[in-house]
Amino acid sequence: MKLSKRHKAAAVAGGLTAAEAVVVTRRRGSFFRARTVVRCRRGHLFTTIWIPGGSVKAVRLGPWRFQRCPVGKHWSLVTPVNMAELSEEDREFALSRRDTRLP
Repeated sequence: MKLSKRHKAAAVAGGLTAAEAVVVTRRRGSFFRARTVVRCRRGHLFTTIWIPGGSVKAVRLGPWRFQRCPVGKHWSLVTPVNMAELSEEDREFALSRRDTRLP
């Protein structure tokens, strides 16, 4: 049985969403958190809203997001960070830096 292009696209989207959920759950220990600590490619830490499978203010790319970093004021890929692996100083810094609440 041959799948249509629409079915293939749906399968790819579903697979990417599932992969994102697995990565996020392993890194953070939870599926959804209103204030998720993330790290941009330049190493800046900040908090954002992270909902696996959905995004309002970022471009989703599987387990990554392309969004504005409020610390370095640049656009970058961001990934969730495991809070247990951060020092107390890094945790406090990240929680004090938020991206915008609305898109």
